[in-house]
Amino acid sequence: MKKTKDENTEVQILDAAKNVFQSKGMDGARMQEIADKAGINKAMLHYYYRNKQLLFEAVFNNAFSLLAPQLNAVLNDDSSIEKKIRNFTSNYIAFMDKHPYLPAFVIQELNRNPEFILKMKNNLGFPNIEKFKIQVNQEVKDGILKPISAEQLFMNVMALNVFPFVAKPLLMAFTNTDDEAYNGLIEKRKTEVADFIINSIKNV
Repeated sequence: MKKTKDENTEVQILDAAKNVFQSKGMDGARMQEIADKAGINKAMLHYYYRNKQLLFEAVFNNAFSLLAPQLNAVLNDDSSIEKKIRNFTSNYIAFMDKHPYLPAFVIQELNRNPEFILKMKNNLGFPNIEKFKIQVNQEVKDGILKPISAEQLFMNVMALNVFPFVAKPLLMAFTNTDDEAYNGLIEKRKTEVADFIINSIKNV
């Protein structure tokens, strides 16, 4: 029973911390507020996480550990670049629909602490694009793709997928949409982003 209770408490803490970090940012978040939202006292919170940085990293790792295997699986399977782009886009947008706070959360932390991502990069499971690069170069050589560097292609894929989540309020204002309409646009991007990129790089 104690083990189940401990696991439930940790889930409560991580959920509470995610909400507070999302709304207040790393600097604005307070351990007392997180404890209150989790329904525990501050001493109990410190028992699980000694300081705010460790708690932030746990929240990020918890979310990233769900996304990274999906991205790695797409980047390192034996499918074509076209198929990779379609699967990457669909998987990424579906994941961000469930974790919409994550892109802004990461960018906020990178601006505050640029070395944070270097620590993440050393973790097992961090997405690796080496096979993707080899495949892009080969498909360019075979005439399947127009000449493009794999790094530029990967940045294009990331930018077109990430930006609508990071800049949601701005884009909602530009497009004059409410949440429901904007979510409909995001859903369509699962195919439209992939089509846009593939049509720009594929030899016809």
